[in-house]
Amino acid sequence: MPNYEYAARDISGQIIRGRAEAENERVLAQRLAREGYKVVSIRREKLAGAGFALPFFGRVKLSDLAIFSRQFSTMIDAGVTLVKALSVLEEQTASGTLRKVISQVRRDVEGGESLSRAMAKHPRIFSDLYVGLIRAGEVGGALEEVLQRIAKFLEDDLALRRKVKGALTYPIIVITFALMIIIGLVTFIVPRFINMIAEITQKTEAAQELPTLTRALMNFSQFLLHKWYLIIAIIVGLYIVFRIIRSTRWGRRGWDFLMLRAPVIGKLAHKLALARFARTLSTLLGAGVPILQAMETTAGTVGNSIIGNAILDARARIREGDPVAGPLEKNRYFPPMVVHMVSVGEESGALDDMLLKVAEFYEQEVDTAIQSLSDAIQPVVLVLLGGAVLVILLALWGPIITVLQKIGEQGGGG
Repeated sequence: MPNYEYAARDISGQIIRGRAEAENERVLAQRLAREGYKVVSIRREKLAGAGFALPFFGRVKLSDLAIFSRQFSTMIDAGVTLVKALSVLEEQTASGTLRKVISQVRRDVEGGESLSRAMAKHPRIFSDLYVGLIRAGEVGGALEEVLQRIAKFLEDDLALRRKVKGALTYPIIVITFALMIIIGLVTFIVPRFINMIAEITQKTEAAQELPTLTRALMNFSQFLLHKWYLIIAIIVGLYIVFRIIRSTRWGRRGWDFLMLRAPVIGKLAHKLALARFARTLSTLLGAGVPILQAMETTAGTVGNSIIGNAILDARARIREGDPVAGPLEKNRYFPPMVVHMVSVGEESGALDDMLLKVAEFYEQEVDTAIQSLSDAIQPVVLVLLGGAVLVILLALWGPIITVLQKIGEQGGGG
């Protein structure tokens, strides 16, 4: 979601400024109003460097944040004061960026601000989900329990991401190795074969007699050898354009729509979004966050704007008095099983527990889908590699065989 810079007045009339992620300006304004602020101005944050470099700077690894949350929850549960716990975590945190943020949060808390408000000043580190859970823990007087929930949520999310990365590591290695082989053949082997053909023929018109496939391979080889920088420039340029387009609202929606409709990958993306939806909403409801606020926060964490908008549409219907399961049932992105489990959870008063079961189910489905995708990619890559090598061999040996036949015919005729 895009970042926004805002200015608002608190209860005392003091102007506060901050940054936050939101689906749009209206959603952010509603969120600030619920928190007791009177909005003065909201503007979309301008992304420096065309917006493509920001994801690599000022971020904290999810693993570091999970460790911080687990240690924080343990210390608060043991009775350590908030400021003392933050001081200890500041000293032992490995991430330099996180250390600076913890230091600022500690100073703000010492100055009288609540922990949630201090964390909300750092939206690139502490998401709306994180801040919302902390705020719920402060209001309900169960900060240590909420911190444990946050730690468990981040650890589960980290484990799921590691499974995805782990399953895709081998295919990526195979693809990289295959590309290296092809590039090596084209840049080192092909020129030598071409020179050998020229030496054998010793004819100026030999190049004109070469097959089309061989001439194309020769041109490609020369391009890689002498204009490789253009390929790098094209790749970098396409990446920059992609990031710029995807940073826009319509670009992100288009990309997310394609991801849901893509063969094989679409099912995986859908199941992954449903798993995040169920686990995030379960965590928020279990911490005592109101359903409307929980739905709004969840919409921004599922990782797909199409499903996120579907959640916001359901939230609007729920605000008008509909049960949670009703709006979800009318949206095709939520399978009947999810709707049924939500309905049972509403009727039994254990919606968070039912959503947790849904999350566990879809996380297992994601594991299965990832393994199936990995198994399907490997033979495809091997076939493509074999086909590329075969094309190169045909392009190289074809003219050599032709030249040898001509030499044989000339020798026989003489």
